[in-house]
Amino acid sequence: MKKKGSLIVISGFSGAGKGTVAKRLVKDYGYSLSISATTRNPREGEVDGVDYYFKSEADFKNLIDYNGFIEYARYVDNYYGTPRAFVEKELEAGNNVILEIEVQGALNIKSQYPDAILIFITAPSVEALKERLIGRGTEEEAVVAKRMKRASEEALEMENYEYIVVNDVLDECVLDVHSIVISRRCELKQNLEFIEETKKGFEQI
Repeated sequence: MKKKGSLIVISGFSGAGKGTVAKRLVKDYGYSLSISATTRNPREGEVDGVDYYFKSEADFKNLIDYNGFIEYARYVDNYYGTPRAFVEKELEAGNNVILEIEVQGALNIKSQYPDAILIFITAPSVEALKERLIGRGTEEEAVVAKRMKRASEEALEMENYEYIVVNDVLDECVLDVHSIVISRRCELKQNLEFIEETKKGFEQI
């Protein structure tokens, strides 16, 4: 009996490494990473269907009308959304699907997919988080301050997640997340159909 895949919602502070963790789960364990759709123009080097699905505003709104997005939002004059068709196709095929989204969208996902696994990735400490943001060397001091303020707001939502994973050593963090997903697939409630099939099998012997 083939099980459906698991839907994994990964959120975390800017600089905590959630994007890197998601990419490693794809590379090391074959997870599927949901690609967002957007109405913004492609940046140099971005590829349609790889980085984003680039859509016109009319096409995007049409998908909204047909319930084509699990969640969507408008940021700075552009729409961003998670296409429903890709996610549900991958889950039905038995693949684990990662949604890397902000904290606001995570609870919305959970209301639609009660079995979704909500994981929050964090640095070992607030000081370590700030050091990582500064260490990137690409952020001005004002931007770092803005991201730290945003992180302090996101910290208030951490208790809404089911799992908190500290990204201190990347390899260990990736393994921790994968172990959570595997353990959830072994839970009793995920195996009720298998139990019934096993009982029937013994009855036929």
